[in-house]
Amino acid sequence: IYADPSKRLELYFRPKDPYCHPVCANRFPASAMLLRVRRRTRKKQLGTEEPKDVQFEMEIIGIVTTVYKFQGMSDFQYLAMHSGPDGKQTSMYDKVLMLKPEKEEFFNRELPLYIPPPIFSRLDTPVDYYYRPDVQHRDGYNNPQVSAENLIGLSRARRPNNAIFVNFDDEEVPTKPLDAAAQAWKKVCTNPVDRKVEEELRKLFEVRPVWSRNAVKANISVHPDKLKLLLPCLAYYMITGPWRSLWVRFGYDPRKHPEAKIYQVLDFRIRCGMKYGYTPNDMPVKAKRSTYNYSLPITVKKPGIHTVSVHDLKQGLGTSGAKKPASSRYKLKESIYIFREGALPPYRQMFYQLCDLNVESLQKIIHRNDGTESECTERDGWCLPKTSDDLRDTMSLMIRQIIRSTRPALFSSTTSGEDGKEQLAYESGEEEDDEEEEEEDFKPSDGSENEMETEILDYV
Repeated sequence: IYADPSKRLELYFRPKDPYCHPVCANRFPASAMLLRVRRRTRKKQLGTEEPKDVQFEMEIIGIVTTVYKFQGMSDFQYLAMHSGPDGKQTSMYDKVLMLKPEKEEFFNRELPLYIPPPIFSRLDTPVDYYYRPDVQHRDGYNNPQVSAENLIGLSRARRPNNAIFVNFDDEEVPTKPLDAAAQAWKKVCTNPVDRKVEEELRKLFEVRPVWSRNAVKANISVHPDKLKLLLPCLAYYMITGPWRSLWVRFGYDPRKHPEAKIYQVLDFRIRCGMKYGYTPNDMPVKAKRSTYNYSLPITVKKPGIHTVSVHDLKQGLGTSGAKKPASSRYKLKESIYIFREGALPPYRQMFYQLCDLNVESLQKIIHRNDGTESECTERDGWCLPKTSDDLRDTMSLMIRQIIRSTRPALFSSTTSGEDGKEQLAYESGEEEDDEEEEEEDFKPSDGSENEMETEILDYV
């Protein structure tokens, strides 16, 4: 049984089986008493017809203020089994479950294909499907043609932000924004603070023609909703190529300027794995969410009880902390886009621009072909082939050394590769949460883990 007072209670039929789905109970307030009842029976003597004497004793133990109710059905149980040619079932648990760090032979064994489900059912309450009967039309009836007038679409249309998208193989780049983009920004630019932010962003693009959205948010303080309207007025968005997911100043084509290679993007993911000494759970950089850690949509989540003291009433209920000044209210930390030696990235997947890798050894890899750039390719840009791979390997070794210094016990049994370089396995990244929040309740974003996909959805 697993219980979290602020969330739910989970009951497992096989607690040690990761493929056993729990039965969830929701938390509810209650006002009841807990009783202890004793039933005492006096046995009748042999040879007599005297009836049994039964007595009940009740004692109040305490008051119950919280109860957990199991209102859903138990989910299916997934068994790690494999069917042989003769129909015999073979257990796969000892072959797929890693209960301790294993050697390389464990991962190179020949096994039948076994793909467990990433998640179980999302709902544990029965749902009635009210299927409509087939409509019987008269002879000669034809279905109406589908058009924009009679097509039922989304409940709320996406708000257009008028960004211009450019692919790597497009011949020309835009030199000015769309008129609709300028008009949309003019409507919201109603105070001196907005005009100041616009001027600051113009200066950023004058100093550096290519920026990521996180880098912009770390240099100026602007609400995300307003930044979505301001960026399309000053830059276009690259979808593919070495500058993908970045904003480029209007009129500037990085494919024609070899010096633009320092603005290329590097998709870096922290590598980890059991066979290399530590699991994702041991890593100091935690993931936002896991496939195996999710909440059912019917689960009731209620905040914990917050007690208010007399001191709080005297000082006011808003004592959680002073508000940030407007000049830095929406700013992110520099670590969200800059990689420094001796510091861990804030997230397991990061999008860095090459000029923001503030390590001398990394910059040497980037500038190996300075002055001899001949062609800009979609994969490597103006850099030498495999430059991104060399950067990832070097950065992974640096991060491994940091983790080794903080948690040396994790590496007590690991071994190095034949060439002396320690290699790690890739850790998959997660998608970014949508960061549309109200201005009053805004909190700076935790960062972008799939910045490109989220930005495209913002502007489609």
